[in-house]
Amino acid sequence: QVQLVESGGGLVQPGGSLRLSCAVSGRTNSAYAMAWFRQAPGKFREFVAALNWSGRNKYYADAVRGRFSISRGNGENTVQLQMNSLKPEDTALYYCAAGPSRFGGASRLTSDYDYWGQGTQVTVSS
Repeated sequence: QVQLVESGGGLVQPGGSLRLSCAVSGRTNSAYAMAWFRQAPGKFREFVAALNWSGRNKYYADAVRGRFSISRGNGENTVQLQMNSLKPEDTALYYCAAGPSRFGGASRLTSDYDYWGQGTQVTVSS
């Protein structure tokens, strides 16, 4: 089993920044792809960003490309999501996920991730 715990969410004004962290523990596997998804009220969970097992290949949703950055922390035990230039439409519950790094990459599909955190709320409002 792999446990994921997110932190770093909160209330921020439009144009502000937040840094989310995902602590990974349990039977960790450095070959996992790691991803962030988000879900706003009344909407489906959507892909935000992912990186493959090595951390060299990174993938972003069009809505966040150029504003968000995903990275692995030291020792492969944390994954961060740096969010800049936040917009009200970024308001959502943000989830960290881990799953097989298929074909060396990272999937954008929720169904390809085996482990999920409980989520951390991000609210962008003035």
